[in-house]
Amino acid sequence: MNQSQNPNAIQNPKPANEPQVKGPEMNDRDRLNDILALEKYLTDSFNVSAREASHPALHQDIMTVLTETHQCQYHMYELMFRKGHYKLEAEEQTKLDQSFRQFQNYSSQFPYPAATTVQ
Repeated sequence: MNQSQNPNAIQNPKPANEPQVKGPEMNDRDRLNDILALEKYLTDSFNVSAREASHPALHQDIMTVLTETHQCQYHMYELMFRKGHYKLEAEEQTKLDQSFRQFQNYSSQFPYPAATTVQ
């Protein structure tokens, strides 16, 4: 579906040299998508490693690498969005308001007051 079919779609134009019909060879989009998938896999794996590390120095090293991996993943996503390989869909305000009210009502189930001050 392109932008003309969905007025709520937010997408940059795709590169002019991108073929309309995808062949078996890897193109720039495939390479970026492959790197993004790798970064997602790495962040998941480093999350587990950080949670399981028992030595403080090792834990800190993994946290440093985890942060860098998240940043790289985000940069890949931004690059793909800029190149028109990702699109977003704007949500209607009424649906946002409905979700807000739904989760706001859940706060009555919290075992602590909603507005607490930290000292």
